Amino acid sequence: MANNNGNKMSREEAGRKGGEATAKNHDKEFYQEIGRKGGEATSDSHDKEFYEEIGRKGGESRGNQNNND
Repeated sequence: MANNNGNKMSREEAGRKGGEATAKNHDKEFYQEIGRKGGEATSDSHDKEFYEEIGRKGGESRGNQNNND
């Protein structure tokens, strides 16, 4: 990817490099732990209606797909 303004890298490239470095330095358990913490934080800051709404939207999305179960 081309650099912007001489030596500066784009945000996209910086994010990609940071993600790759994190993946090299951490294992599956690290990602499970940060996922758990994020889920708890979301749960603490949202109510039942929030989860009902995202569940409804997910159901609508699935309803538009061909299900060959």
